[in-house]
Amino acid sequence: MQDELSWLTERLVDEGQKTVAFFVELLDQAWDQQVYASGVGWKVRQILGHFVSAERAYTHYLQDVLRGGTGVPSGFDIDEFNESETPSFVDVPATALLDEYRTARQELIRMASSLSPNDLDRRGRHPWFGDVDVRFMLKLAYRHQMLHVRDIRKALASGEPLPAQGDAGSAPAP
Repeated sequence: MQDELSWLTERLVDEGQKTVAFFVELLDQAWDQQVYASGVGWKVRQILGHFVSAERAYTHYLQDVLRGGTGVPSGFDIDEFNESETPSFVDVPATALLDEYRTARQELIRMASSLSPNDLDRRGRHPWFGDVDVRFMLKLAYRHQMLHVRDIRKALASGEPLPAQGDAGSAPAP
């Protein structure tokens, strides 16, 4: 039976590859589809940019927890972080965003691969869920993208942004 840490690392690898494959297959016009009606109304390109900034932040704060820190600082406003980060990706070419995402995911995978099983029980602050263990944080790292990709698919299918306050994952958050 595969140990939990290997399984989590494998999920990060697999879901990262699925995410890249999804974006690689998008038609050019899909990149400008607005996905959310709330906030700044993220477009597909901005969501991939959000993945880049979220992966970098995840890795940074997970490393903090592993060094004995608290994770995200108290008072960290995830909505403010997301809204301030994503506009900077609006003009970045898709290929460059995908390269940045691959690099950021590889860093997270490298960090996860270096953990010991006991590290999974360390606790720290997550910006959305509060005090959680590293195991939970790693699961969120791959589930986060699954939720947003699901939302992108819905918006592309309908040609309309998803309404605010929709079902779980239909607003930029974790």
